[in-house]
Amino acid sequence: MSEMEEWDEDGPEIVKRFMYVNRRPPHGTIYALECLEVVLITAAFEQFESLVFMDDGVYQLTKDQDTTGIGTKNFSRTYRALDDYDVERVYIEKESLDARGLTLDDLIIQPEVLTTIELREIMAQQDVVFSS
Repeated sequence: MSEMEEWDEDGPEIVKRFMYVNRRPPHGTIYALECLEVVLITAAFEQFESLVFMDDGVYQLTKDQDTTGIGTKNFSRTYRALDDYDVERVYIEKESLDARGLTLDDLIIQPEVLTTIELREIMAQQDVVFSS
């Protein structure tokens, strides 16, 4: 090979910082479920991903969701699999929890609670930010 680098059989190791921001409630659209699926797929490729819940997106993590009346699948238990996929950076906005009268005791997993300002600082460090 001339001036190009030789190809490493394992390929180049490119790691990007992906942040997925969930702002919508868990049901009524497909955004929440699709975002969760994308996070799990990204994690399988060993990228540096983080997951944020804010605004009505905090409802995605509430316990005891009953979807029988709306005829959709309750996928909230799938959030427990984040640990299995090594998704360790899961955050929830303090102001969104407070505005909805929720606490960590109301949630199916225990994300790190951060203020809006703290989340803004972390967002600024990302290569890619997806919002759903």
